[in-house]
Amino acid sequence: MCKPPPPSARRKNIEFEPLSTTALILEDRPANLPAKSVEEALRHRQEYDEMVAEAKKREIKEAHKRKKIMRERFKQEENIASAMVIWVNEILPNWEGMRATRRVRELWWQGLPPSVRGKVWSLAVGNELNITPELYEIFLSRAKERWKSFSETSSENDVEDAGASVADREASLELIKLDISRTFPSLYIFQKGGPYHDLLHSVLGAYTCYRPDVGYVQGMSFIAAVLILNLEEADAFIAFANLLNKPCQLAFFRVDHSMMLKYFAAFEVFFEENLPKLFLHFKSYSLTPDIYLIDWIFTLYSKSLPLDLACRVWDVFCRDGEEFLFRTGLGILRLYEDILLQMDFIHIAQFLTKLPEDITSEKLFSCIAAIQMQNSNKKWAQVFASLMKDNKEGDKNHSPALKS
Repeated sequence: MCKPPPPSARRKNIEFEPLSTTALILEDRPANLPAKSVEEALRHRQEYDEMVAEAKKREIKEAHKRKKIMRERFKQEENIASAMVIWVNEILPNWEGMRATRRVRELWWQGLPPSVRGKVWSLAVGNELNITPELYEIFLSRAKERWKSFSETSSENDVEDAGASVADREASLELIKLDISRTFPSLYIFQKGGPYHDLLHSVLGAYTCYRPDVGYVQGMSFIAAVLILNLEEADAFIAFANLLNKPCQLAFFRVDHSMMLKYFAAFEVFFEENLPKLFLHFKSYSLTPDIYLIDWIFTLYSKSLPLDLACRVWDVFCRDGEEFLFRTGLGILRLYEDILLQMDFIHIAQFLTKLPEDITSEKLFSCIAAIQMQNSNKKWAQVFASLMKDNKEGDKNHSPALKS
């Protein structure tokens, strides 16, 4: 067994331990090597001093950066707290009278406090379908019966083949299981065994029984998941069903090619108006909006953007409607315009289908704010209405991806 060194030896070792890299002292060469010349020693000392100064600069810069982040975070928390008081005490109790006021719209643009987000979304989306919690329970029971019946007659390996071939849209109940595992996988809360797996399964299953004409379409799980994170189960289902009943969502989830083409055509009108250089660049490669917009619209950006940023997009989408979905798309293109102008077809498509993860709320919303949704004195709704009247416009702006 080794004996520990005597205290005097330990103290001696400690005395020569440098406190940091900046505490190192330059030593001459060992005695068996030629001594440094005066010029060499001075040069080495200068190089060392420069290295130490540079290290100190980096440390100071990092310290300032950390302080700035902390200040911004503290300010953001203060803003959220003060906004929450206004929403709870003033706006929500007087919803109908205040929702359209300039003050509320400006506050809304800044993002909803998480504590009131679900409530505001529910009120903004509305319940035109008059769905009640009791109705949700009825369709949930129906979904559970179908799952039970299916599990007794089919193996899990048959699910994918059966779901793809059965004409009845209610057969898409089985397809839900395949898609839930791919919903926000990094959160590990919707996958089997996770705290929200059964809840997401229930909401999607109930919807396929409620709307067998639509059934389950890939991308729905992301929308339902975001709602579940912000609302109680029945309220999430009510908001989900009403949201998917909006004209734009219904057109996409029913894969109504004619309507989708009109939405793409309207998008391109404002694309050319706001980003003419990038618009021509895309045109030169015959790069059509369906290549990147379909995924963005299907999931309401919840798959393409970081979750907190996607929720802020949803905030204003609930305020402004479908127009904001396309304005957000233009904001993304504006944010990355300089990069996209240097890319060819393949790289643009790859970039837009997998956006950078470091995209920030401030930068994106600054770009969205710069997008003007007006063309020749016509707003989005007017442009879209004129395209609806023009049957030839669909052929003119036909997107190759929708030919099949």
